[in-house]
Amino acid sequence: MLENYKNIYFLGIGGIGMSSLALYLINQNKAVGGYDKVKSKITDTLIKGGAIINFDDKFKTIPKSFLNKDNTLIVYTPAIPHSNNQFTFFKERGFVIIKRSELLGEISKDKFCIAIAGTHGKTTTSSILSHILFDNGLNFTSFIGGISENYNTNLIQNGSEIILVEADEFDRSFLTLNPNIACITSIDPDHLDIYENEKDLKKSFNHFKNNIKKDGFLFVNDTISMNGLTYGFKSKSDYFISNYRIVNQIVLFDINFKNSKISIQFKMPGRHNALNALVAFAIGNNLGIDSENIKKSLSTFEGVKRRFTYVLKSPKVIIDDYAHHPSEIDAVKKSVKEIYPGKKITAVFQPHLYTRTRDFMDQFAESLSDFDEIILTDIYPAREQPIDNIDSKALLKKIKNKHKLISKKSNLSSCLINSKSDVFVIMGAGDISDEVQSIKQKIELL
Repeated sequence: MLENYKNIYFLGIGGIGMSSLALYLINQNKAVGGYDKVKSKITDTLIKGGAIINFDDKFKTIPKSFLNKDNTLIVYTPAIPHSNNQFTFFKERGFVIIKRSELLGEISKDKFCIAIAGTHGKTTTSSILSHILFDNGLNFTSFIGGISENYNTNLIQNGSEIILVEADEFDRSFLTLNPNIACITSIDPDHLDIYENEKDLKKSFNHFKNNIKKDGFLFVNDTISMNGLTYGFKSKSDYFISNYRIVNQIVLFDINFKNSKISIQFKMPGRHNALNALVAFAIGNNLGIDSENIKKSLSTFEGVKRRFTYVLKSPKVIIDDYAHHPSEIDAVKKSVKEIYPGKKITAVFQPHLYTRTRDFMDQFAESLSDFDEIILTDIYPAREQPIDNIDSKALLKKIKNKHKLISKKSNLSSCLINSKSDVFVIMGAGDISDEVQSIKQKIELL
């Protein structure tokens, strides 16, 4: 399909998943353009690379070079509503319009494809595995749903024989893929605005599993009832972790596999991140990379932006994290308490989506209640319209902790300056991270 088009126009080009595809196609000498609602570092990078981007959805802002339907392919993200003026313009004029996931399926269909799926852990696992592949000279391209700290990009290229992708369950996007190697890190209830219930979500993951090529492999977390090569903390798994511990904020653990054991040093804290490293090791091992070389790569992996990212370590600790689901908040909380036992911890949380807040209101309240202090901001709506009686005030009422409040994002610095906590964990998948540098600057003055 792609060979038929010289122009590719992205609706929502600044999204983390869309931008890596746009950058890839720029590198393939395609003419790339697009629309996004806001300017960002990502759109700045794309513009420097040659993309033509506009920030007003009026059809008059579409560059003339993208108005020929015979040589222009339109790609959109599900975050773009069909009421978007540019989407309507292209649809009414008969342009070929495909979802981001379809483009990813098109790029990967004739390649050796590795697909990382799961409701949590996709981005970190994909980033770790990308680093292993790059570090060991494999011929590959990876599309990551986050910015790698090692490479400062969400597109890592060292050839094109292997395509490594995040297999996103949202909108059933991952069903466009037919991987040679697949991984499922977790299947927790989520995206219940898309799926009828948890059973429907699991059904979709089974469909994804059935899309694996006949001679392919599935690596699956040992907490999931699904046939495949298992990994986890259980000693009966094909790849398992033992002797997990933290020494001077460095994570140490042993990987056991095929009657072998290898000791690992890893910088990202948390048992959940150790599991991400474990399955990245397992896939690398399956690809024939020497285990000692994988060990070296794991020791030099620096992390992913907004995945337990240290913003400041003195006079207070500030950690920025993408956590937006109760299970993710629990994982971050457990990690912080392991590293800073006995320290007071404040959670700053921006709920993401009205539907997710509604569907997991009680679970969010339970997860957040265990922090020493909780500060909520208003819900980040993303693609959604407000839902009656679903807001941060309703969530705050359910949190069983006296030390709780709601703050405007712009007032967070003032709230935290007066806090007696030692550690501040700032969480959410919306725009909460935009406040992090301002908070850091104010705390540094203490």
